[in-house]
Amino acid sequence: MRSSLADGINAIYPHRWAVPQTVWRNLFNGARQEIGILAYSALFLAEDQATLHILTARAKAGVKVRILLGDPEGPEVAARGADEGIGAEVMAARIKNALTLYRALLDVQGVEIRLHHTVLYNSIYRADDQLLVNTHAYGTPAAKAPVMHLTHTDDQGPASTYLTSFNSIWTATQPHSK
Repeated sequence: MRSSLADGINAIYPHRWAVPQTVWRNLFNGARQEIGILAYSALFLAEDQATLHILTARAKAGVKVRILLGDPEGPEVAARGADEGIGAEVMAARIKNALTLYRALLDVQGVEIRLHHTVLYNSIYRADDQLLVNTHAYGTPAAKAPVMHLTHTDDQGPASTYLTSFNSIWTATQPHSK
């Protein structure tokens, strides 16, 4: 018998790097209404041309694409770089690199990029009711931290908490321009 606590939990991966590339691509490719990315840099996605093509294609099909990245000049980014042991400059450079790689998406209607000033306890990757939540752990790069694959089932399920978090950060930010 399945516990009600497990409702909406599809899988837990021990590390972000252990999530198969097909899971990431299928997540975004399956979106029909909205894609959301909340991270400090999400550089691993920005460097993947197939993912960029999927984000572009989904936006052209009418899917709203919202990307939230850390402000490279913000103290939260500097602190995260220090916490991971890579330094503030490296973390800021990763975000600037991601912004450069995501820049072409800004020419596609339905895509919006914003910069946040938030201490992230997790990164959130959303496609409609499907979420990949990359938890953050002090001193651990995000790629080495666990990822939960969640489905939003109702307002009491675990995915609801992360969707509320994403939306709260989104509304507290302004659009980023080229």
